Amino acid sequence: MEQTVTIALVIDEIVSDPAIRGGRPTLRGTTLRVIDVVTWYRSGDFDSAEELAASIGLTAGQVHAALAYYYLHQPEVEGQMDLDDARGERAADDLIAQGRARRIE
Repeated sequence: MEQTVTIALVIDEIVSDPAIRGGRPTLRGTTLRVIDVVTWYRSGDFDSAEELAASIGLTAGQVHAALAYYYLHQPEVEGQMDLDDARGERAADDLIAQGRARRIE
């Protein structure tokens, strides 16, 4: 009888520590969030994950780990991105209301 062994692999480059970036998933040994890497990658400013990695001082493996984490947890990460966008908009509105900033369209 043939036996099948299943091995679960973990993306060990991604960590979550409540003391770092509010517990958001980050790249091990950095304060860069998965969201940050995904946002840069999706910006279209880079031709490849390797180019992005070189520009921000990461390894290609770290960028690919962040992207893999994103695709494995896309609804959760997208939700975090939406929350960050909403917080940013509220902060901008508050500054505008206080006369400390103005919106540039």
